[in-house]
Amino acid sequence: MANIETALKEAMTLEGAVGVALVDYTSGLTLGYLGGDGVMDMTVAAAANTDVVRAKMRALELLGLQDGIEDILITLDSQYHLIRLLRSRHGGDALFLYLALHKSRANLGLARHQLRKIESELDV
Repeated sequence: MANIETALKEAMTLEGAVGVALVDYTSGLTLGYLGGDGVMDMTVAAAANTDVVRAKMRALELLGLQDGIEDILITLDSQYHLIRLLRSRHGGDALFLYLALHKSRANLGLARHQLRKIESELDV
C-alpha cells in the first residue's frame, strides 16, 4: 500500500506531468501535492476543481443516473487536466487525484491507466 507522498511522486513520473494533487472534494482541502512550479499553483487549481467535481456529481443526481464518475478530462490548448475520483475501500471518502499534463508530451491513455494503478495502491 502506498502513502500519499509515494502516490504523488509516482504520478509525477508520468511524461509531461506538470503537477498532481490529492483533494477532498467535500471540503476542498488539498491533502498533498507536488509540482506546478512556474506553471500553476496546485493548491488553487485543486481547490477550484472541487467545484468541477461537485457540479458533475450534482448533474448526475439531477439526471437520476446511478453511475459513478471514473474520471473527468478537461482539455486546454496546451494541457490536459485529469480528475480521477477515488473509490475508497473503507467507504465514506470523497477524494480525487488531480493531474495536470503538458498536452504535447503526455500520453493520455497511459496517464489514465497510471492513475487507476495509483488509486488501487493508495492507502489514505
